[in-house]
Amino acid sequence: MPNLSVDLIAGLVGFILTVMVLSYLIGDNPLFRIATYIFVGVSAGYVAMVIWSQVLVPSLFKPLGSAPWPERGLYLIPLFLFVLMLMKVSPRLSWLGGPAVGYVAGVGAAVAIGGALLGTILPQISAAAEPFSLKSANLIASLLNGTLLLLGTVTTLAYFHFGARRKMDGSVRRNALINIVAWIGQLFVAITFGVLFAGVYSAALTALIERINSLIALFF
Repeated sequence: MPNLSVDLIAGLVGFILTVMVLSYLIGDNPLFRIATYIFVGVSAGYVAMVIWSQVLVPSLFKPLGSAPWPERGLYLIPLFLFVLMLMKVSPRLSWLGGPAVGYVAGVGAAVAIGGALLGTILPQISAAAEPFSLKSANLIASLLNGTLLLLGTVTTLAYFHFGARRKMDGSVRRNALINIVAWIGQLFVAITFGVLFAGVYSAALTALIERINSLIALFF
């Protein structure tokens, strides 16, 4: 019986929040804003607890109390940077957090660049060259697939041609051949955005149907 009460209360709260979110269909209103604030607050609290329980405590505070003394000195460095970042809360002491934020930003940028190079660019080049391999079982289909992939990549890059000059009216001045290639790239970009939009819409519709089914199962 207590479990049923908890489930009933959770279902009612979920139903109310669902109605508050769907109220945006009639326009921006206080109910939708309250639901948004609740979602942001709960998400921030959840992220903070995850960081505390899975990052700070096991990776910083516990080693500070249990690691040998030579190793504890190494853990004092991230602790010092952590304290400096907390200074950003105070307007007077926020300048102390500058070095820590700069260090984190630099490390994040290096990780992002390395990840983009090793995890995206190089695998993309390898994947684009793989269909042109003569060892493929279905050579014609593989060549057609690779040609289409290569055409889409080249024309899309031509569409985002940053070296093009702009006229006084704001339009882009390009070579006639580049314009044709860029137009083909624009078609690939439009198809890609259409597929992405369809995927997002399908996922949202699936979530809505699942939510409606859960509410129906709760009350009926």
